[in-house]
Amino acid sequence: MKIEDYAFLSDTQTGALVGRDGSVDWLCFPRFDSGACFAALLGDRKNGRWLFAPTEEITATRRRYRDGTLILETEIETASGAIRLIDFMPPRGENPDIVRIVEGLRGSVELKMELIIRFDYGRIVPWVRKRNGDLEAIAGPDGLILRTPIETRGEDLTTVAEFTVTKGDRVPFVLTWFASHKEPPREVNPDHALRDTSAYWKQWSEKCQPHGEWHEAVVRSLITLKGLTYAPTGGIVAAVTTSLPEEIGGVRNWDYRYCWLRDATYTLYALMNAGYLEESRAWREWLLRAVAGSASQLQIMYGVHGERRLNEEEIPWLAGYENSKPVRIGNAASNQFQLDVYGEVLAAMYGAHRAGIENNETEWQLQIELMKFLETKWRDPDEGIWEVRGGPQQFTHSKMMAWLAFDRAVKLVEHCSCAAEEHLERWQKTRDEIHAQVCEEGYNVKKKAFTQFYGSDELDASLLTMPLTGFLAIDDERVVNTIEAIQRELIWDGFVLRYRAERNDVDGLPGGEGVFLPCSFWLVDCLHLMGRTDEARELFERLLKLRNDLGLLSEEYDPRAKRQLGNFPQAFTHVALVNTARMLSERKRETALDN
Repeated sequence: MKIEDYAFLSDTQTGALVGRDGSVDWLCFPRFDSGACFAALLGDRKNGRWLFAPTEEITATRRRYRDGTLILETEIETASGAIRLIDFMPPRGENPDIVRIVEGLRGSVELKMELIIRFDYGRIVPWVRKRNGDLEAIAGPDGLILRTPIETRGEDLTTVAEFTVTKGDRVPFVLTWFASHKEPPREVNPDHALRDTSAYWKQWSEKCQPHGEWHEAVVRSLITLKGLTYAPTGGIVAAVTTSLPEEIGGVRNWDYRYCWLRDATYTLYALMNAGYLEESRAWREWLLRAVAGSASQLQIMYGVHGERRLNEEEIPWLAGYENSKPVRIGNAASNQFQLDVYGEVLAAMYGAHRAGIENNETEWQLQIELMKFLETKWRDPDEGIWEVRGGPQQFTHSKMMAWLAFDRAVKLVEHCSCAAEEHLERWQKTRDEIHAQVCEEGYNVKKKAFTQFYGSDELDASLLTMPLTGFLAIDDERVVNTIEAIQRELIWDGFVLRYRAERNDVDGLPGGEGVFLPCSFWLVDCLHLMGRTDEARELFERLLKLRNDLGLLSEEYDPRAKRQLGNFPQAFTHVALVNTARMLSERKRETALDN
């Protein structure tokens, strides 16, 4: 099944992927980064799934989200009748649930249910027993309980059931996680849960401020971002999955179930500009807690509670999505040094200040410590925005983002009552020094473009953000030349590659990848700022057509195979969509990080 054939469910603490075929193929309980109990997405049915399917041939399938919600409705037709499968995850406290309700729409349909629970990413077969009419599955710290009026039975380490649904019937199934050393929680009323879940999402989505002609697409992306939010802390995971490949059959398979500081700037702006200050405050508070401590120990990503140990390992018993190995959990990039995160953190703080979310003294002192550290480290090479594994370089984008950190720190001192005037002159001087170095060392006169790293001839689409940060004006000849060079050399079927991986060993990995979707949104932004709005709108509309039928996007896209690639759904992509839609909807042309 293609990546885009999946739907996304969330209770704002974990998430699931449901296929067009009615199978839940990915689900981690109780958190986004917990071990999966359904891992068929990265293996096969033996690694765990939960399927509902007619016993006869399916003649048609349609699906949609209920307006303004993450409640999925899948209509399945056969020659003898039609049913509707309603899937959702109620926002909750300690015990997560996934609720599935089968409704009879027409005629009579015979269905089979197949529940295969495999804890620890599809590896551990649980002990299963019937208790008080319910089905319990327990292994190690994890317990699941299935509650349904339908009689189930065990068959070859699988829980199965057969039942018939006729017009007007309504058959519920509720699967709930609990800590195995505790008693299962009280039974959930499926209809009450459906009503409450619908009210929760509608109340949230109706707060969204208008976004012009693309309002519907923006709301769906914002709902997706909310679904990727870990509500107890405010952290936002990059995606709900791990190891979905950037190239089918390739090795570029990473775990994205963590919170990247890089997303802070763009996520804050997306939420704030849509009117969601509460989520913006929660994300900012998560950010401040996560980075607290020694500035020298700042990481580029953290766990949803701010955890720092994200040790990377391979899962050998999973075959990988379409045999794309290895399957990885954890992410070794968490130990990398990446200069750009300092720019993103300070830009996020400055953006929050402009939105009326003020710094207190402790928070401002933390930012001062970060800037003091950056003063000593900005000249060092780093692994860059793309988290390369071929060794550090003097990446042009990284230096530009170091400039952004000093620029926004200066603006914070100038625009608020922060007691940091003693740093102002020094930070201004450093800001100007970085700017001069980037313009001198990062611009290749022969190439007529800013290049990937100092002395390189290769291009990098991250430099499309140069005018978006305000580093140089959009009409600066060097910026115009760089945009035109990227359009000449990094375009594949009209979309933008990060860089030419096949001729660039800087990332230290074999194989290639698809087009990186946020880069194409950045190109839309640049074209619009240049006054080429017709071109910008045309590309934006093409990008919108890459969404699946539910409005979801992954990290990358393969123009040759016409399919999505990478982890799914991808927060960074949806943030870029929201910010670009806002920019195109504005009467005046202003940058996404307008200063």
